[in-house]
Amino acid sequence: MIVTRTEPINKTKYAVSIDGEFAFVLYKGELHKYGIAQDRELPPHVYEEIMENVLPKRAKLRCMNLLKSREYTRQQMEEKLRQGKYPPPVIEEAIAYVESFGYINDEAYARRYVETYMETKSRRRMEDDLRRKGVDRSCIEEAFCTVQEADGLQNEEAMIKELLRKKHFDAKQADLKEKRRIQAFLYRKGFSPDKIRKAMNCDDLEEGDSWE
Repeated sequence: MIVTRTEPINKTKYAVSIDGEFAFVLYKGELHKYGIAQDRELPPHVYEEIMENVLPKRAKLRCMNLLKSREYTRQQMEEKLRQGKYPPPVIEEAIAYVESFGYINDEAYARRYVETYMETKSRRRMEDDLRRKGVDRSCIEEAFCTVQEADGLQNEEAMIKELLRKKHFDAKQADLKEKRRIQAFLYRKGFSPDKIRKAMNCDDLEEGDSWE
């Protein structure tokens, strides 16, 4: 293995390429410690030390530090580690480590998310949010079932009416333009067209009306 490039990322970190391909990121002091320099051979035992000890330890600490301030899904944590340019095997080892302690658990994340936003977001909006965070569809469905068994079904019509109250919407006084504007606002919140029309009590709105 030949080190073909050591490129500075910032004042302390360097991206190391081996045999023409990016391999990993090391601190400047580590380059000196392991004798890593451009056009120099990298001994197999040094490569193994970096890949099996140095980087996994660092990635695990990175995960733990991130989890001090907020929860993460598996996908979100993977993305954080990819941004740090950790190699895929190191990322997988670090994720498996924090998962083994329950620090990352997509099922629990989805359940807490639904519990938190049950009264302020539509089901569709919550499902979309969780999917964007990388939560599996089965975990999302299980979260809704668990929360609904404990707290009862979500009343989306009541949620829509509360939003209408906050918007000071009066179906009798509003013209068609205002109704469509409110209709589009509620649709962006994730509520279905039929529930929106029913809650707004607007017979002059049709399903094909603008949802911009």
